[in-house]
Amino acid sequence: MITAYHRPTTLDEALALLSQPNRTPLGGGTLLSHLKSDSVEAVDLQSLNLNTIKKQGNALEIGATVTLQQLLESEHCPEAWKSALKLEAPLNIRNSATVAGTLVACDGRSTFATIMLALDAKLELKSITKFELMEMEMESRPPKQEVATLGLGEFLPLRLDQIRGKLITSINIPLNVKLAFDYVSRTPADKPIVCVAVAQWNAGRTRLVVGGYGKSPMLAMDGTEAEGIGTAARNAFHEATDEYGSAEYRMDVAATLAKRCLENF
Repeated sequence: MITAYHRPTTLDEALALLSQPNRTPLGGGTLLSHLKSDSVEAVDLQSLNLNTIKKQGNALEIGATVTLQQLLESEHCPEAWKSALKLEAPLNIRNSATVAGTLVACDGRSTFATIMLALDAKLELKSITKFELMEMEMESRPPKQEVATLGLGEFLPLRLDQIRGKLITSINIPLNVKLAFDYVSRTPADKPIVCVAVAQWNAGRTRLVVGGYGKSPMLAMDGTEAEGIGTAARNAFHEATDEYGSAEYRMDVAATLAKRCLENF
């Protein structure tokens, strides 16, 4: 339950608010439904200008409050992303769900998190410590922001701890990378039982991520070449049995999809 609502107009103000306990960012609202606390204070991010998409050389900087639909409609959105974004949520949710909130709230069936992990996305997190706030007030000066960059693979396992008192401000991904995505689901509109994303750099680096099971997508391969990609996909699902499918089924499908993705390059 939201017990108080704050709408800061500057990033400093937002970070100061988030440094206090039981306060959570409010972008599209997807994260609030996943919080376990009985009462929280919402810090609305709408006025912070974090909803821009910028191409910087061979990288794309996606603001934290960019919506999934905004990213889908961007000129910088490759075809492989579009398929994953459409599967992530229906249009009405894509219009409100933000990229940062979606990653924080994702589970293993998230197609968006799957492609972002394959691309080795980097998250920029900013914060202001309570000590810095006290120093700022004593010295009558603007606060010094702490800035950290964290890979999505590091972030996902402990995500709620990682963002406590912090704010994701942007997500950065490379553009000079080939990406292929494929999936199998019960119906075309359903979340996948198995999905696979393969990213390949010009130097040969290949990342394979599998989704459709568990608390977050799984990195199955990150190497200098793609040899053994089918085996890596199979191994990632060796204990992946749930109400949607058996481990044996997922292992076979994942191996096939991984090889198919590689053939698309």
